[in-house]
Amino acid sequence: MMVTGGNKGVGFGIVRALCKQFKGDVILTARNVDLGKKAVSDLNAEGLKPEFYQLDICDMSSIETLKQYLQSNYGGLDLLVNNAAIGYGIDSPVPFSERAEVTIRTNFTATLDVTNALFPLLRPHSRIVHVSSRKSKWSVNICSDTIQARLLDPSLTIEQLKEIIQTFVEYREFNSKDDIVVNACCPGYVDTDLTSHKGTKTIDQGAETPVYCALLPEGTDIRGKFVSDKTVQVWP
Repeated sequence: MMVTGGNKGVGFGIVRALCKQFKGDVILTARNVDLGKKAVSDLNAEGLKPEFYQLDICDMSSIETLKQYLQSNYGGLDLLVNNAAIGYGIDSPVPFSERAEVTIRTNFTATLDVTNALFPLLRPHSRIVHVSSRKSKWSVNICSDTIQARLLDPSLTIEQLKEIIQTFVEYREFNSKDDIVVNACCPGYVDTDLTSHKGTKTIDQGAETPVYCALLPEGTDIRGKFVSDKTVQVWP
């Protein structure tokens, strides 16, 4: 199984928990090699044995290299936790247009690229977990009625969603197959760099819901859902 952005924060907590609970290799990926290896070393000191592989989710060549590595060394993939993300603080001096472009390129487009590239490697009963936020609910609620209707349309495709997001920058389409389950989840308000360390949860507590989604049993009816505190939420 593989966790993107696993060198710190919630991602690190997810790797730690999966190393204890998942019967198989856990691959910690990070954009920065030194930080990734340091995270693995820290977990080794706890008696845990994750593997490390470099991955920049915004770089297609990096994604393809990882895909080839997984194919050659494992012949496939059982679990994918899309955790890597970027966030700007409320007081960030970066112009809004730049924040929007960079955030969407990383948190949406790049995450989609990783998922699309690795989807063919998924074995039956695989699990995909998108680490998200309750802000996804709040953001929909403040949209116009027209945009809400488009975003909540059950027939909304990825291409249509891309169009909506591209429009925003400029001024769920996985179906169950072979018991491959895709869910999104919110780890909660976690004490990480992303929350300027104002969160109330530890990274291990933040990892609980993503790991819960990653280890859902065969035949689960929790699919295509938004989960927080290990509970399916009404969305939006």
